[in-house]
Amino acid sequence: MDKRNLEATKKALLDATETLMTGCDDPVLVTSRSIAKEAGVNVAMINYCYGSREALLLAVFQRIQEGGQASNPIFTEILRGNRSPKEKLIEVHIESMKMMLEYYNYAKAITKYVLLNRRIGGERKSLSFIMEHFEGRKTEAECRLIAYELSSLHELTVLRYEELKETCGIDLLVESELRKYVTKHVNMFLTD
Repeated sequence: MDKRNLEATKKALLDATETLMTGCDDPVLVTSRSIAKEAGVNVAMINYCYGSREALLLAVFQRIQEGGQASNPIFTEILRGNRSPKEKLIEVHIESMKMMLEYYNYAKAITKYVLLNRRIGGERKSLSFIMEHFEGRKTEAECRLIAYELSSLHELTVLRYEELKETCGIDLLVESELRKYVTKHVNMFLTD
């Protein structure tokens, strides 16, 4: 398959998956077969282009997330504002969790995959805030671990937010409760 056809197939799969995910109540219903049918390609192209259905779902979620961040002025405000690195980290996590809750079908479909397959030392948007906060008091490796732990905790929290509300009385859909929850965890991880 030539590069142009490959890129067209990847885009068709992304578009089809987004269409199916936004139109369903349960991400389990978005099967590899239904994605391939919607995209008009052979089901094997999912693995060929993305490695797995879950990786494709993640790519769609990242596309939506990047589009949401680009169109949401709050992310620009957070990054350019005069807040401390810790405050920026809190705000980025709050906004990211809001987005995951808003697109819960995607989050539910990909979080397990992300938690089990993401590289621990991989790039995180929050890494720069953590390194800036510690100002050399922790190594880059230590800061990468903190970024990984914090993002994993919050992703798992979103995945289980209904049980968290039922069991602990914390409703992440209420911004003040989400803010309190995120601030508590950021403060726990960013101690000196």
